[in-house]
Amino acid sequence: MASVKLVIFQYFMVVYMFYNPTNSGAVKLNSENIDMTLASNELVLINFYADWCRFSNILQPIFDEAAEKVQAAFPEPGKVVMGKVDCDRESAVASRFHITKYPTLKVLRNGQPTKREYRGARTVEAFIEFIRKQLEDPIKEFQNIKDLEQLDSKKRIVVGYFDRRDMPEYNTFRRVATNLKEDCQFHVGFGDVVQALHPPGYTASHPIIVFRPDVAISNENDETYMGDLRNFDEMNIWVQEKCVPLVREITFENAEELTEEGLPFLILFYSPDDLDSIKDYKAIVQLDLITEKQNINFLTADGKRFAHPLHHLGKTQADLPLIAIDSFRHMYLFPNFKDIYVPGKLKQFLNDLYSGKLHREFHYGPEKDTTVEAITHDDSKKPTTPPESTFKKLGPSKNRYTLLKDEL
Repeated sequence: MASVKLVIFQYFMVVYMFYNPTNSGAVKLNSENIDMTLASNELVLINFYADWCRFSNILQPIFDEAAEKVQAAFPEPGKVVMGKVDCDRESAVASRFHITKYPTLKVLRNGQPTKREYRGARTVEAFIEFIRKQLEDPIKEFQNIKDLEQLDSKKRIVVGYFDRRDMPEYNTFRRVATNLKEDCQFHVGFGDVVQALHPPGYTASHPIIVFRPDVAISNENDETYMGDLRNFDEMNIWVQEKCVPLVREITFENAEELTEEGLPFLILFYSPDDLDSIKDYKAIVQLDLITEKQNINFLTADGKRFAHPLHHLGKTQADLPLIAIDSFRHMYLFPNFKDIYVPGKLKQFLNDLYSGKLHREFHYGPEKDTTVEAITHDDSKKPTTPPESTFKKLGPSKNRYTLLKDEL
């Protein structure tokens, strides 16, 4: 029996060494070893490159050096791997991960691609710091009711109530939190701390998980997870649905990512001290426009930070709030913010985009019975040119990537 166990142990060691080679630099991944690498590591950062791409060639030695230092800093097996894929040699792998530019730096946690790529600085130090932050525990422990009362009401939050840290249900919760740490804040309490709060439905043998929405800027309510607490996939899907809202905030940090999704933007530009317009916009999108989520990215934008697009539209912060479409060709202004309260008005604005009516009106003036005014710099009805897209310029830069196709 002992000899059988030894053979099995040796087999797994050989398999592990094959799929986690110790040669210098990033691990070379291909169709034969990528699945095992993803399954056996908590965090994997993959550089998808092409030898003929000059940006890939510049990155390659930096990425390899960073991989060596990351391996030295985090030597625990199964913790983190930095890998690389030659997309010309491994076209099936590149296709599987929908690679449209070189280099693309994909982040995968617990075997699953995250929504966000690595888009930071391409230096050894930046990669190491990124890995370090990714491996930090995303869950903060609370000690009393005051800690929960002080949580940011503008953030989407998931709270776990557990008896002990060593429960299998908590391990599932921790893995989900690791996957979605950029989308929600995660908090947890244990034992006597939880008992003192008397959360509804909680017992020592039955933990509960509660989603708390960003109540300061939405009309959503708390919701308790009713699924299997030990089923990672089920819990991950539920938390993702709660933490990735229908209406998202665009910032300079995530603009490249949102632009690369390729969907036109419907954007509410708001004043930082005006939370009511955000609430109303979100509610109306949820009520009337949810069927359009495959065609449009619904966004909010701080009008103070994004003053340039406002200027492009001939507007200033004094005109906020206002709504506009950026089609990645042109920008179109919804003429009167108050019209969002008129049933069907905002949906018609989108329909006019789909039909080409907005574009025609910009060039040839308002059509008969039009519901949307054209943006002009004077009151004449001469053919006009719509403002160019400003957000397209925040997409992946040709000074940083080799773009395989320009979809925008």
